[in-house]
Amino acid sequence: MEITDVNQYHLRYDMPDSFHPAWKPGFEQSEHEVLLFELETDAGISGVTTASGFAGRMDYLELAEMFLVGEDPREIESLVEKLDPLNLWGPRPWHFEVALWDIVGKDAGKPIYELLGGSADPIPAYASTGERQGPEERLEYVHDRVDEGFEAVKLRCHGDDPAPDLEVARRIREAYPALTLMMDANMGWSVPMVDVEPWSFKDALSVARELEDIGNIGWLEEPLDRRNYEGLARLREKTDIPIAGGEFNNGVHHFREFIKQGSLDVLQPDAVLATGISGGTKVAAMADTHGLDFAPHTWNDGLGFVANLHMLAATDASWCEYPIDQPGWTPESRDFLLEEPVVAEDGAVAPPDGPGLGVDLDWDLIEELDES
Repeated sequence: MEITDVNQYHLRYDMPDSFHPAWKPGFEQSEHEVLLFELETDAGISGVTTASGFAGRMDYLELAEMFLVGEDPREIESLVEKLDPLNLWGPRPWHFEVALWDIVGKDAGKPIYELLGGSADPIPAYASTGERQGPEERLEYVHDRVDEGFEAVKLRCHGDDPAPDLEVARRIREAYPALTLMMDANMGWSVPMVDVEPWSFKDALSVARELEDIGNIGWLEEPLDRRNYEGLARLREKTDIPIAGGEFNNGVHHFREFIKQGSLDVLQPDAVLATGISGGTKVAAMADTHGLDFAPHTWNDGLGFVANLHMLAATDASWCEYPIDQPGWTPESRDFLLEEPVVAEDGAVAPPDGPGLGVDLDWDLIEELDES
């Protein structure tokens, strides 16, 4: 089998309601922008993937064609090595690894997780918010999620003053004493042209101490820069709150460093952003060997979410992150390029069971939205 062409689609989907991401204070998001790639082969099988985190930043279709056309898509490990220069010249190559797995799964007639030895068992999910909101709004949100069967919720705590977010957590804890709460600081990476002062070690420790008092906290996510291995390790030593991170770290070697320096309790690689599916399963094995939790980041578009679902289904993951924050960030807005959104049932998410990624794309909508 040989890759014969790489097609790129630049999509902008108008969201029915605006969304105010916590990691971009003051920004109102009204559209979901995605770069979709399709790898065609001479066997009549195509693999798809997306790079939503890099949409609109640069066009690197020519580079992708240079590295992929003429290659056998089944040789995943060697192709990932060949794609490494994309880390220097353009966005990371991990999403292309996802498209290769999609081809291999379709060729075998099996879902990716099954090729990796996984199962279709539903994965316990936590409802992942994206906005900073007040206590009344968040209590209503939690009420709805608990009614849907979720047993955990992740809140956001991104900014110079975390006090309002901690108060939200306290109010939720009073109303829902058994609910597991996670807190995401989003301090592991910075957004261009967004001015947010990163937390100091003292700031991060202060928040961790407050969370200790609140109780039943699943983890504190990205309280410090993603490359501050020593600082994260010091924080981990001084608090009982599990420390999580790794969504934007680049490659398995970064996670080896987390483990070597004792930086994290919860490893969170994203198959599309950080490691690919194969690399993510290696990180999961490392986590298991060292007694750490594995709970991948999944906040991107529908295809990225599905890629992470296959990785989750092939590993011993603690939780599946289920991004949902109505009215802006709904399953329909997140998964707009899929024929059907991925829906959580009774607080759990099952991976698609079709060949490859196992989902059908809405090609009519894709062709209508494409700006390439």
